[in-house]
Amino acid sequence: MNPLNRLKLSMLDLVAVREGGSVAEALAISLATARHVEQLGFERYWLAEHHNMPGIASSATAVLVGHIAGGTERIRVGSGGIMLPNHAPLVVAEAFGTLAELYPGRIDLGLGRAPGTDATTMRALRRDRIETEADFPREVAELQRLLGPAQPGQAVVAVPGTGTEVPIWLLGSSLFSARLAAERGLPYAFASHFAPAMLLQAIDLYRRLFQPSAKLAQPYVIIGVPVVAAPTDDEAELLATSIFQRVLGILRGDRRPLPPPQAGFLEAQHPHERSAIADFLGAAVIGGPERVREGLLDLQKATQADEFMFVCDVYDPTLRLRSLDIVNSACRTA
Repeated sequence: MNPLNRLKLSMLDLVAVREGGSVAEALAISLATARHVEQLGFERYWLAEHHNMPGIASSATAVLVGHIAGGTERIRVGSGGIMLPNHAPLVVAEAFGTLAELYPGRIDLGLGRAPGTDATTMRALRRDRIETEADFPREVAELQRLLGPAQPGQAVVAVPGTGTEVPIWLLGSSLFSARLAAERGLPYAFASHFAPAMLLQAIDLYRRLFQPSAKLAQPYVIIGVPVVAAPTDDEAELLATSIFQRVLGILRGDRRPLPPPQAGFLEAQHPHERSAIADFLGAAVIGGPERVREGLLDLQKATQADEFMFVCDVYDPTLRLRSLDIVNSACRTA
């Protein structure tokens, strides 16, 4: 029996703008990808909030959630996540409450506590106040109230929103959100697609401290997994150089559109840069069908995750879909 068969498979999309391409093309690729993975039987398709990044077109996350949900039929669609410091909880509740009314039973609300941008852009988002550790737990609780049943005498009601009970997920790359998700009895998604260092520690803490809630009886863990698959290991490694170039740009503070593959890219970098890229992509699985299968099995054995959420940023959209086909087959072959 293949233990990967029991896993739910999902996808996180940053809606990468490709070098030489446009935002409109990036949005069309995102919808085509969502339709493709829906046909593969994926559980959910999430979109991530980022701002002031030329290579990422997912800043208006709630708008994109509606676009993808409207262009698909069954797959759950949500945020991975909404960066709560950037928004008033009431606005989030109204947006996702509206989505829940439009697409009943298909909307997820993943929440992060980072701003998803730099300090200058934070000020442009009108969020120049200093966040404290108490803010995120308080705002999560406020969102839970706004999306729950209306209470007698409730002064502020989200319309739409109240009573929709949109599922809330906490996202994180450290121990803070893991602890909060455990205390609140909420499902937890770890951002190992870009910050894998504390993956095992965070999910262990979450499981040990988990308190059952009306929403969730047992802990539930999603982990982010960067994947690039191809018929051969060599081709997959070449395709992955698009991601390596982007990661190095992020580390250097030089954010650009997703570049095409570049043969020999890693070999041309200084050893400390190669090491930094490897750390950033520590949870990545890159290779042909057998290497992908082995890599995903190793991740599942190490984490006992309930769900893998793939990030697959291949420059050629057709090869991206092929990559996802190979990954799906690796997980679903008996």
